[in-house]
Amino acid sequence: MTAAVPPAPAASPGRPPAPDREPGLLVLKVGGSLLSDKRHSGETDHAAVDEYAAMVAELVAEHPGRIVLVTGGGALCHPVGLRIKAAEDDPYAAVALTEPAFRMRWAWTTALRARGVRAVPLQTTSMLNELPDGTVVTETGVVSRLLSEGALPVLSSDCVVTAAGTLRILSSDDVPGVVLDAAVAPGPVRVVALTDVPGIHLSQDPDSPVLPHLDPDDLAAVRRLFWDDAWDATGAMEGKVEALAAHARRGAECVITRGDRGPGGLRHLFAPLDAWPHDVPRTLIRRRTSSAAEPSREDLA
Repeated sequence: MTAAVPPAPAASPGRPPAPDREPGLLVLKVGGSLLSDKRHSGETDHAAVDEYAAMVAELVAEHPGRIVLVTGGGALCHPVGLRIKAAEDDPYAAVALTEPAFRMRWAWTTALRARGVRAVPLQTTSMLNELPDGTVVTETGVVSRLLSEGALPVLSSDCVVTAAGTLRILSSDDVPGVVLDAAVAPGPVRVVALTDVPGIHLSQDPDSPVLPHLDPDDLAAVRRLFWDDAWDATGAMEGKVEALAAHARRGAECVITRGDRGPGGLRHLFAPLDAWPHDVPRTLIRRRTSSAAEPSREDLA
């Protein structure tokens, strides 16, 4: 039995250029913690997917061709990821991630297409290739083409071929790095990770303030702030920060902030960072510039 394909929406309008100080491309990662109960029920919250899809649809209507969506795996993918890690004798065990990851992408695709978005689920496996000599090759021509047509690529965690010819898991936090060069509008690339926390907490208190800025070349300064989470298959906050720091070292401005389904929506994600609502805490991971008025390392004291 095959899943029914929703009718294709009408063509979207052309892509306006990115206004000054806005990102040319927004890679929006919606964490699995916002879409499911990964620890207890093990069920995907389809109402949450639907509500976030409505907000993403508004963003796409306002900024066609400038968004790539990356969905976290949540309760569908994390248990599979843990089993893959335990199967050390099977070099192709990671192929098991393909099915639950597609189910999550398809849940988003149907919700988005119901709102008129030309969403297209893509598999990252065919975009990333680690050659035997260690060279990493990415092929994002399809992503760029979809963006040029005003469509919305939908990606997720996946398995990829390693330099040794085996398979490994590619975390959804690592996926933005595959598409950093796929922008078709001028302007910086902004990677926003929406999760159930507002950033990197300054203490092991869920109500503590968050670190405003992190230099991606100085991760050692914040490792003491990470909380252990043996249940998480992708390294929890530490894994997220390491992935985002790698994207930031390639020039992206990366932000960790809390996902909010409230009336404010997600429109601020395209605004200059200093114009974001004051009640939206966040951690910015970006290399410093001479003109950046950002907190110093003393914030960690």
